[in-house]
Amino acid sequence: MMKTRGCCASICQCFFEYSTPKILVIRSFKVGTLNRITQALVIAYVIGYVCVLNKGYQETDAVLSSVTTKVKGIALTNTSDLGLQIWDVADYVIPPQEESSFFVLTNLLITLNQTQSHCPEVPKTGFDCTSDRDCKVGSHDTRGNGVQTGKCVYSTVDKTCEVLAWCPLELDKEPPNPPMLADAENFTVLIKNSIRYPKFNFNKRNILPYVNKTYLEQCVFNRITDPDCPIFRLKDMVTEANEDFQTMAVHGGVMGVQIRWECDLDMPSSWCVPRYTFRRLDNKDPVNNVAPGYNFRFAKYYKNGNNEETRTLIKGFGIRFDVMVFGQAGKFNIVPTLLNVGAGLALLGLVTVVCDWIVLTCMTKRNIYNEQKYSYVDDFQLLSNETP
Repeated sequence: MMKTRGCCASICQCFFEYSTPKILVIRSFKVGTLNRITQALVIAYVIGYVCVLNKGYQETDAVLSSVTTKVKGIALTNTSDLGLQIWDVADYVIPPQEESSFFVLTNLLITLNQTQSHCPEVPKTGFDCTSDRDCKVGSHDTRGNGVQTGKCVYSTVDKTCEVLAWCPLELDKEPPNPPMLADAENFTVLIKNSIRYPKFNFNKRNILPYVNKTYLEQCVFNRITDPDCPIFRLKDMVTEANEDFQTMAVHGGVMGVQIRWECDLDMPSSWCVPRYTFRRLDNKDPVNNVAPGYNFRFAKYYKNGNNEETRTLIKGFGIRFDVMVFGQAGKFNIVPTLLNVGAGLALLGLVTVVCDWIVLTCMTKRNIYNEQKYSYVDDFQLLSNETP
């Protein structure tokens, strides 16, 4: 019974305790130096990193963006299949408009005068035969070029199944090297980028206010002489990504055009300008080089003299440029300022905790400090001190 009462008394005593900080001045060179150094580090962190570098006094907003492009340039080719031919933007930009990207044709394999007729399948695994029994009427495969007719006929070398397809069939071979449209390196592209920070009602575009029509007609982007020109030469973009345009143009590839808007809206709006960087996005690993580059097929259809539908099949290789816009804007706001200042003051409070721990564990006179730092006063002592 006595134990129960004693336990209840201890619990009540702990519950009705009140702790108040006690100021104890320690005159020690070591502890004082450690205290000031720790305080200086905290203040340097709050002012230097949080406020200056990280701009903790600002409210931020993410960028909203739209991108349009316009490619210009002329290329001349002279081949046995096509003869002398001029290529303009309507020929090599496919499709004419994409969302935040554009494709430029740099190389091609051409199969002329295809008509829907019967011809032997291209010799490959799964399509060779020795007799008609090896070919199934109506059978087709995603790796093939047409629908089998049930006949086994001679191809260029071996016997293969006859198919109903666009004949003559396309031959699987390497693209020309050097690329057919080698002049594409001198093509230029105008990239128009408009951005908005809705939280601050701030709008801007990469054609800056001082850029007039005369300047825009003659400028080409250069980091030293024309860093604000929105017209880019294709070779220069690929070169900045540490790539060779002519090598990349053979099989094609994917390039990234990165536009970064970092805007401090506490400063003049003229300081908010885009920064351009370029890098290659597709894999060019020399070891894992299966299916390299970027290519697709398209066809041009027409009627011949017999009113028969004919087409020219083109396997096009080229470079796709993806335009990616990043950015953040910041402007002074009292709320984040107070939050970060409050966090800094809280960190200063930890300095005392750190120094107390060091004194209690490392100092030779820590017992004396402990006696002076912590003391207990109950109601009876307070009442006796108040009695005259």
